[in-house]
Amino acid sequence: MLSVLLLLPLAWGNVAFAAQDALPSWNDGAAKQQILDFVKKVTTTGSSDFVPPDQRIAVFDNDGTLWSEQPIYFQFFFVIDQLKAQAPQHPEWKTTEPFKSALAGDLKGVAASGEKGIAQLMAATHAGMTTDEFAKSVNQWVSTARHPKTHRVFTEMVYQPMLELLHFLRDNGFKTYIVSGGGQDFMRAWATAVYGIPPEQIIGSQGELKFELRDGKPVLLKEAKVALIDDGPGKPVGIERFIGRKPILAFGNSDGDQQMLEWVASGDGARFAGLVHHTDAAREWSYDRQSSVGKLDKALDEATAKGWTVVDMKKDWKLVFPADQK
Repeated sequence: MLSVLLLLPLAWGNVAFAAQDALPSWNDGAAKQQILDFVKKVTTTGSSDFVPPDQRIAVFDNDGTLWSEQPIYFQFFFVIDQLKAQAPQHPEWKTTEPFKSALAGDLKGVAASGEKGIAQLMAATHAGMTTDEFAKSVNQWVSTARHPKTHRVFTEMVYQPMLELLHFLRDNGFKTYIVSGGGQDFMRAWATAVYGIPPEQIIGSQGELKFELRDGKPVLLKEAKVALIDDGPGKPVGIERFIGRKPILAFGNSDGDQQMLEWVASGDGARFAGLVHHTDAAREWSYDRQSSVGKLDKALDEATAKGWTVVDMKKDWKLVFPADQK
């Protein structure tokens, strides 16, 4: 398809739209068609909904939207491994949540602490590390650690249909961003290679940083202070702070994405708000209103009321993970 697209005469507005086989891992249906129709109308020169390329901003949640998130957010597994290594120097963690649950292997207890819990654990276990040291630690972990249920490395548990959507949008002049409650530095260490999204377009929860000289060399140190929880109402704040432009497309999967979807949908002109609904217990997991991880309740009701696109994983996706193609 790419070789064919390269031969097309490209106008400034019509970058590369091609509906046929644009999303091969998506079943034909309302969700796929709504995506295709939206991209076509905002990229067609002369359309009343045409959006110039510099305004084609798309934002995506990560956990549960671009990769799996059960039984706990994947970054929690990384943090727990770091926590166990440092626990002998911190006896107080044995009686203080969310440290107590993490050290005891109580995944439900860890999950119950949510994004704020992961920020606490990150701040405590990573304070004093340089940003380079942290990135190296994450890359070592993500290349070897495996999910307890699927036994796959975590980066193999990204969603093939969403990878196709990211590529399809970029082929049509969109700039794609991650806006996630997960740790910004954690995602930046590996997400560029997996999603094709550069570090400066990855926005997440952040800790404070401190500049200092070590043996005459400038370094940035991670501090035990939270700068931004990029979840819920924090997501529109992160978007404004780091992008400075209201996106025209947003995808999430939980109530933690509700304010981001509301923010995007509130703009003038054509807008797209989408939710990934986890309905496939056989190929992944099935959960929504009662889940302690990725709870989808109020946002699902709002999606129904306002006509947002809800992607039914079981119905709308031919396959879930890239390895399922083999």
